[in-house]
Amino acid sequence: MNVFKLGALLCGVASMPGAMEAALPHSPDAVLDTLPVYRGNDLELTVNHSSTTFRLWSPEAEAARVMIYPTDRNSSAADTLNMSPSVDGTWVASVDRRLTGWFYTFAVKYRGVWLDETPGIWAKAAGTNGERAAIIDMKSTDPEGWDADRGPVVASINDAVIYEMHHRDFSIHPSSGIVHKGKFLALTEAGTATPEGEKTGIDHLEELGVTHVHILPSYDYNSVDEANLPSNQYNWGYDPWNYNVPEGSYATDPAAPDVRIREFKEMVKSLHDRGIGVVMDVVYNHTANNDNSNFSLTAPGYFYRHNPDGTYSDASGCGNETASDRAMMREYIVNSVAYWAREYHIDGFRFDLMAIHDIETMNAVADTLRSINPSIVIYGEGWTAGASPLPAERRALKENVALMDGVAVFSDDIRDAVKGHYSDASDRGFATGKPGSEETVKIGIVASTAHPQVDYSKGNNSRVAYATSPRQIINYVSCHDDLSLTDKLAASMPGSTEAERQRAARLAQTIVFTSQGTPFMFAGEEVFRDKKGVHNSYKSPDSINAIDWSLKSSNRPQFDYYRELIAMRRNHPAFRLGSAGEIARRLRFDDNGSNPLLVSYTIDASGLPDSWSKIRVAFNGSDEPQTIKVAKGRWIVVADDGHLRADGLADENGEAVTTRGGTLTVAPRSALILAQPAK
Repeated sequence: MNVFKLGALLCGVASMPGAMEAALPHSPDAVLDTLPVYRGNDLELTVNHSSTTFRLWSPEAEAARVMIYPTDRNSSAADTLNMSPSVDGTWVASVDRRLTGWFYTFAVKYRGVWLDETPGIWAKAAGTNGERAAIIDMKSTDPEGWDADRGPVVASINDAVIYEMHHRDFSIHPSSGIVHKGKFLALTEAGTATPEGEKTGIDHLEELGVTHVHILPSYDYNSVDEANLPSNQYNWGYDPWNYNVPEGSYATDPAAPDVRIREFKEMVKSLHDRGIGVVMDVVYNHTANNDNSNFSLTAPGYFYRHNPDGTYSDASGCGNETASDRAMMREYIVNSVAYWAREYHIDGFRFDLMAIHDIETMNAVADTLRSINPSIVIYGEGWTAGASPLPAERRALKENVALMDGVAVFSDDIRDAVKGHYSDASDRGFATGKPGSEETVKIGIVASTAHPQVDYSKGNNSRVAYATSPRQIINYVSCHDDLSLTDKLAASMPGSTEAERQRAARLAQTIVFTSQGTPFMFAGEEVFRDKKGVHNSYKSPDSINAIDWSLKSSNRPQFDYYRELIAMRRNHPAFRLGSAGEIARRLRFDDNGSNPLLVSYTIDASGLPDSWSKIRVAFNGSDEPQTIKVAKGRWIVVADDGHLRADGLADENGEAVTTRGGTLTVAPRSALILAQPAK
């Protein structure tokens, strides 16, 4: 099991006050579990033509009030509204006028003490650094054509090709040719190019052929000072502050609440107009602060799990963990993702440290989101970063994914088998010449489902077939966490040339993109970007994290290989079989005996809506050629010796490269892919 985030540093927090101390005094968990649940849709704020109403859920508060401000910061309250107790643990205050353009905060009196002000947990607009919530006309933030905006329609998550990117990494480098560097608007600019004339930005994404862009946390997070953006701060954003407000540092004006919202929507619409969906990375498993979080300042203790001595439990490795199994926290998570799906037309969600959440909550998330958009994709990390009071059988672990219909988990099986273990930079994997992971590569190929030719007892990470459907598995070899694939290859292949490392990268990604399940890739690897060997670059400068787009010219063959690989997968449903039974029936592995670093198989695509009736795939991870036996007949050569073309390789005369089968050679550290056209 992989653990990505190891302590507060990885959460983008300089320190975690109270992380090792008793939490703000709160009722015992047994009492918190019995508090009333409010299921109305008017929490936080309701504005109509002639009035503004505030509703706060704080069932143990002794009093509550709302402060009204003229600006987002550096001003005194223009008015204070005392709130009255209402139904199901809520407090209410109203004014007989529309307060559009004003800002507000809440404060509650708890055990005789007035707690610090908070924008509340349901703020949907905020000013600088999210300190005060804002009252705006949300309809005015819709870009032209927003009502008709729609994301891509996918019959299954396995039809998606997911590209994980950070706003700043993607556009900040001078070579990007993008004007709005590091901003939401970077993904709205058409016609951007490198000095060498290569496409960048959204044009690059369309050229590459991905179906979904996975954006790292883009809600309002804590670690970047929006009032001091020229200081060139950087963070991944895994330190949530206001969950339902876009991050201000990615907007052109963080102080204007409507700007960040409008620009986020413009980004989404721009991607949708190119047929590309948007997946949000969400971090409901912990908050940036403990006692001073918006959750704690609203209902002390309620939204978190605790140890028997009252201290915060810490399965996130970031100082706390939220209690998704508690009714109002579950309500919050489900309603929050639904809000992003409806208001911002988000096409999918990636859950950070998803196993901190309980299975029931993740199923509620999936059911709710699918009722909004049947094409929505949902996946997450099927592990925690530490022990949790939540029993293992209730956690959204990868081992429990069979209990979560409509939710997928990352496969650390294929990741570690292909490139070597994530935690050991020098460790090699199948694609870099280390024998012993052949069976685990097969586990990845069949998407961790039961297969009569796969011996799970020989698996490196998993010893059972934990998935019941390929829709439950995300295949990848690298992401923002840990070393990039480029850096991993450099560390594990000392003395190798860049050409040799690029060849290994092609093999690694070919395994990912031809495996059943859903392929996922880290932005910039198609141009062989690196992170200068930095493992945990969560707050490293742009010199480490930025993608240098001039690499697209110097590594053009690498980009072309990725583009063709993606096109091949998208063109052929045989790489996206719909069930475990179909995989077991159609995919047959060769018996390669004791040959190390050789995995080969056949997919029977007859009867599928596929232009190929049969596909032969072979992977050779060694630095020596190996052979496989192929049935006699006419085969189109799609990939060979480090080259790949989606509709078949061609010779120097433009003629299709074919073979008659027999004993064929698989070149060192490469894939051989053959296909027979359907009749």
